[in-house]
Amino acid sequence: MSDRVHALAHKPLAVAAIADFIGYPFEQRIPEEAFAEAVERRGWSWADDLVCDALLTNHGHVLLSESYVPFGFPDTRHLLVFGEVYPVDEDDHEMGNGPWLFPIVDDWQKQPGWTGKRPATVEDCERVLARAAQAVTVCLGSSPERTIVSDAAVVTGPAMTHRVWRTPSHALVLGPHADNGPYGYLTHLQLSLTPLACAPDLPSADDTGALRRWITVHVDW
Repeated sequence: MSDRVHALAHKPLAVAAIADFIGYPFEQRIPEEAFAEAVERRGWSWADDLVCDALLTNHGHVLLSESYVPFGFPDTRHLLVFGEVYPVDEDDHEMGNGPWLFPIVDDWQKQPGWTGKRPATVEDCERVLARAAQAVTVCLGSSPERTIVSDAAVVTGPAMTHRVWRTPSHALVLGPHADNGPYGYLTHLQLSLTPLACAPDLPSADDTGALRRWITVHVDW
């Protein structure tokens, strides 16, 4: 597996953005007919050009939710994207996907506060994930309960580090996940927020197979 990636775009994940994200499921529920006004009032915007049915938050990250309205639904899953990666596809020797995938990554990089690198390395992506992990640790006041390098949640590209935290009600998984918009050829760097009811018991650190499955249950919709 290559240690290179064709392109990386990202925006730092700040503690305030994480605190807001964790709080969205517990905010007052907003009727669907009032949601467009709430989006505008918060300084958010729709990000359908990046991911279908996604929102660009006031912190500049892309929010996706199982629910059309992300506020007030603690039983639904949410994810916050702070990085987009175009991995090297070992089967795409002629770079046939480049002409349509590079512009997609460019669209991410053009968002306010986002930066990019082309080409980049897996280590560049790991540094982005590590900085985000530091912010989550500060926000929650605890280090991750599990850390594992895995490619379980991606379609193409290398394995990267996943980190897992739990609150009393939710699991937070930080790591890579396939961007299912362009058929998994791109990879999100994301923080997922999932009700613990999906799988409350966290496998032991040495049971990597079970841990991979636990992560997949929480980040895959």
